[in-house]
Amino acid sequence: MAPTVDTSSASTARLDLTKMRKIALASVIGTTVEWYDLFVFGTASALVFNKIFFPSFDPIVGTMLAFGTFASAYIARMLGAIIFGHFGDRLGRKSMLLVSLLTMGAATFAIGLLPDYNSIGIMAPLLLLFLRVIQGLALGGEWGGAVLMTVEHAPPSRRGFYGSLVQVGVPAGTLIANVAFLIVASTVSTEALYSWGWRIPFLASVLLVTVGIYIRLNIEETPSFQAVKTAGAKAKMPFAALMAKYWKQVVLGGVATLSTGSTFTLLVASGVSYGKKELGHSESLMLWVVLASCILGLFLIPFFGKLSDKFGRKPIIFAGVAAEALLAFPMFWLMDTKSVALLFVAYLAMMTAFCANYGPIATFLAELFGSKVRYSGLSVAYMLSGLLGSAATPFVTTWLLGMTGQSSSIAWYIMAAAGLSLVALFLLTETRYGNIDAVDEAPAEAATETAAAK
Repeated sequence: MAPTVDTSSASTARLDLTKMRKIALASVIGTTVEWYDLFVFGTASALVFNKIFFPSFDPIVGTMLAFGTFASAYIARMLGAIIFGHFGDRLGRKSMLLVSLLTMGAATFAIGLLPDYNSIGIMAPLLLLFLRVIQGLALGGEWGGAVLMTVEHAPPSRRGFYGSLVQVGVPAGTLIANVAFLIVASTVSTEALYSWGWRIPFLASVLLVTVGIYIRLNIEETPSFQAVKTAGAKAKMPFAALMAKYWKQVVLGGVATLSTGSTFTLLVASGVSYGKKELGHSESLMLWVVLASCILGLFLIPFFGKLSDKFGRKPIIFAGVAAEALLAFPMFWLMDTKSVALLFVAYLAMMTAFCANYGPIATFLAELFGSKVRYSGLSVAYMLSGLLGSAATPFVTTWLLGMTGQSSSIAWYIMAAAGLSLVALFLLTETRYGNIDAVDEAPAEAATETAAAK
């Protein structure tokens, strides 16, 4: 008689893997759309907005104002993190993801319809600022929810990997944004680009939003939130509960993540502006450099996320931040040679360091907080890092370059941001061993005992 084989466990494993892949795909596509919307604005700020919406100002001042509008979204992101975090911890992750995606898509599409400064004067930059704030509010709720949909569903041994897949949305969104601008810039005249060509990448976002919403309608709520709901343990005021118990994790988590924002914004916004205006490179070349860097990021971010499952979150992140600091000066030395080949080397090297930092950081931040306030904690900590890093970098680097005329001033800024992140990271606890489904306990608090037991 042939032996009986129990296939129920294998079938369940396959079903769980299929479900996990579907959830991961939904999160990646959603965050890709959100980051596309955000970074298409950043690319436009570096290339065209200073002439379209701020034409009456000195070129350096116009660029700073364009980047200032770019930065305004980061203040709104913090407010969005608090608002969406509140409802995400009270009502669930899924509903907030749908609302945030719709909001972002509507604001981006509306930017593509805005009249320029020559048509309606000061109202043009004011409307641009308003829509940028709406974008920020939406992203403040999007990222945290997308991370939790993957991390809270993922097997404990693969949380770092699945959390890093959400991070792929950043280079993927930037990649699509730059491809859109590259196609437009290479197929229309400069006059047409400033007249109507720049609008196409913004209007095209409606297609990406439609795909993202369709996929997200078919995913389930996370086990962690379901456990909180079943236990009747929802926080009445999640942000207040968060700051009462986890304020140190919020502050240190935000500072620890600071260098990811400053480094990536250097690559996709400040670096593009510097390469074009100071080194004389064409817009198309700078877009190609960013494009190559983002393609590399698509592979390296999940690679480093997977490494964090094996070696821990902190060692991988620490190595990435340290590498960012060490590469700050060499990056500009290579760029300042004006060699196209060395320009690519500089960008790809810094992107590698960024990926080691950025791949595990989403899971690391999520694991710092208990499930009752995790949406709020994760979102506020990450948006704090954006406010400190991403928002300030284009404005500060433009100002430093205008004051000193030396690229070394930017390198010192990147090193300072990395140094602050290293100190904050050192003060935080390793989170890999925590139980994120515990309703009343923070994973980071449980991690020390679990690690010691091992």
